Amino acid sequence: MIPTVSVVIPTHNRAELLRAAVTSVLKQTFRDLEIVVVDDASTDDTQEVVRRLNADDGRIRYIRHATNRREAGTRNTGVGSARANYIAFLDDDDEWLPDKLQKQVDLMAHSAPRVGAVYTGFRQIDRETGKLLAEFVPRHRGDILSELCRGNCVGTPSTVLVKRQCFENVGRFDEAIAFGPDYDMWIRIAKDFHFEYLQEPLVNYYVHKVKMSADDRLKITGLEKQIAKHGPFFARDSKSFSRRYLSLGVLYCHTGDLARGRAALVRAIRTYPLDARPYFNLLLTAAGAKNFVRLKRLKDRSLGLFFPRWRHGSFYAAIED
Repeated sequence: MIPTVSVVIPTHNRAELLRAAVTSVLKQTFRDLEIVVVDDASTDDTQEVVRRLNADDGRIRYIRHATNRREAGTRNTGVGSARANYIAFLDDDDEWLPDKLQKQVDLMAHSAPRVGAVYTGFRQIDRETGKLLAEFVPRHRGDILSELCRGNCVGTPSTVLVKRQCFENVGRFDEAIAFGPDYDMWIRIAKDFHFEYLQEPLVNYYVHKVKMSADDRLKITGLEKQIAKHGPFFARDSKSFSRRYLSLGVLYCHTGDLARGRAALVRAIRTYPLDARPYFNLLLTAAGAKNFVRLKRLKDRSLGLFFPRWRHGSFYAAIED
């Protein structure tokens, strides 16, 4: 029998975190689901963890890549293997609240046919301390394409329930994008479909040292690919487009590449000259790469900020500015 929802969980070498993620799905009040765990060539005991979890339930399917295909490739394997008409995503280091799926399925069922996706609010939590760092509250529904021009207002894939028809219309995740393929996907879906949301924070998004979004070089690659692919679309909003170059410049400086960092910051200034932040960061580069990082951290501490962070779900707001 075909389930109503397929839950796709990509994973790589996070067996213990995966256990909690899968358990949060098994505890959903909505029961008509299957779980598709896609193991991206893990070398830990991920397969055994999944086997034990499935022994008492039977709704889990396990697929393993022989070689690492990264985020987009792993999500694509899950989408291709999903049997349901609704597909939900859960990252292996996040968790759902028990009524998350039930509320999304109910909302989707009572939404207009053009609604292709439902996303929810989420809490950002420090995994080590359990401290609440931030809370994301969705604000944009319907035709959200103009908002996506400004940034990723949808946020983490762990909040999203998508109709299978969306992937049939726009294709699967772009495997050339190493970081942020979900943002690229939301843009493509928003061109054909509307989005709906639940404001409740129904997902716990955990911040920890081994989270992929802590990898500055991966972020650089992702931002560059996004700009190359969607540059004319992003350019509709010069202020937001400038922030992408600002983020790119800061990331380059964090990795010690001041030349590329300065070039990106200059591009940010030319794109939108009225924002003071690119000028400030360009000035900081005169102190050298190590001092740039020190000064940025000092600024953040003085403002009581945490890194990485989310501001209204923006893809590039998770990057220091």
